[in-house]
Amino acid sequence: MKKIILFLLISSSAWAQQTNKSKYNYDDFKLLVKVEDKEKYYQEMLQEKPVDKAKDAQYSDYRNLLAVEWLAKGNLKRYQYYTKNGPEFSFPDLIDFTYALEYLVEDSKNLSLVEQVSREYIERLDKAKTNDELTLDRMQVLLEVNAMANARLGNVDVALKNIGRSSTISGMRDGMYFKDSKSNYLNRYAIVLAAAGQQQKALDLLTEAVRNADSNPRLVATLREVYRKVKGNDNGLEDLIKSLQDEAYQKYYKEVEKLYIADSKIPFQGDIADPNPENKGEKMTVFTAKQHAKDVSLTDLNGKTVNLVDYQGKILVLDFWTTVCTPCVAAFAGFEKVVADYKKDEFQLFVVNLFEKQPKIKSSIAKKGISLDVLRDEPNKAYDIQATPTKIVFDSLGNIRFYGAGYAGSTDREYYKLKAMVEIIKARS
Repeated sequence: MKKIILFLLISSSAWAQQTNKSKYNYDDFKLLVKVEDKEKYYQEMLQEKPVDKAKDAQYSDYRNLLAVEWLAKGNLKRYQYYTKNGPEFSFPDLIDFTYALEYLVEDSKNLSLVEQVSREYIERLDKAKTNDELTLDRMQVLLEVNAMANARLGNVDVALKNIGRSSTISGMRDGMYFKDSKSNYLNRYAIVLAAAGQQQKALDLLTEAVRNADSNPRLVATLREVYRKVKGNDNGLEDLIKSLQDEAYQKYYKEVEKLYIADSKIPFQGDIADPNPENKGEKMTVFTAKQHAKDVSLTDLNGKTVNLVDYQGKILVLDFWTTVCTPCVAAFAGFEKVVADYKKDEFQLFVVNLFEKQPKIKSSIAKKGISLDVLRDEPNKAYDIQATPTKIVFDSLGNIRFYGAGYAGSTDREYYKLKAMVEIIKARS
């Protein structure tokens, strides 16, 4: 499978095309944040527009979304109500379905629910004998999640079987597309190994993951848990973690240092190697800066104008995204760690949404719990962004010193790379 790292953008006019909406429509339904409000909307719609028995799939999109969102709340009864005829998930539905199970498996109260629901859907996919690569990628995650739930429940043989099967499926773990794909896999694999009594093997796996930045906070927490089982105490644990994290950070510091831009006179064009294997050796322009940062004005989610000149004197990061760009949102967890590190420094990070309307952005932020400062550039005029995610990093004088495109692949790697950019700019200012 080709590695997907970017969402190429279409023109703002095409993106923003709207169709005439009826009183009840799926777009408005999706904007509702709470599943309880969605269910009320759905029931009111049925009162006015009952299901046409000749059109079995008439409201399947609504039912699938209700099923997934009730599942995310751990409500098996409501999930089963909306999937009583068997879930016919589209690929976007399947993504949200696996996200819900990934979230639930971390909570010991929901392990039996996760085991049951994931097993039933794995069996469904097995019967379908699908060869679709995207669906198989989600099958990979379902097997991991089921293995982790079984490991925690004490069903070690089933856990080993399913994590082993997951390892043989071709998916997108290394594609730097879904948040922490490889980190989550390694974490779940280690949990299964530890449950099977192979604690040293689990510890070795986790140690390499942290050393290589294929890690996130959950994986580090598992490393702590397994280390205690292997060693019998905490002696040397924090020193080991710090050493591994320092090693990973220094690797990316050296990598990022080579990308420092000494001269970024305006106009400036941000080019990267074309990610399409068919265009090997060619360049792709991801943004064009025709004006200095001090001349750029954007709006926040309340419609207030934000002038970037007000942030001169601070290191400034602009990360461009859309709500439908999975790798964009995947990067946010790493950004949040950087923001936490520099909350007392002269530093500001904005995630700048392109093309989308305010209600859609606000709804997405509320659902995903995004805590970063959000701005909007609906017409994409500031930097003519051609692919998301794209970030631009400015020094305190407003000069472009770094830029990059794509998701780094893990929360910790995203954190190390951006932190290195900030530290290099500070050192050279």
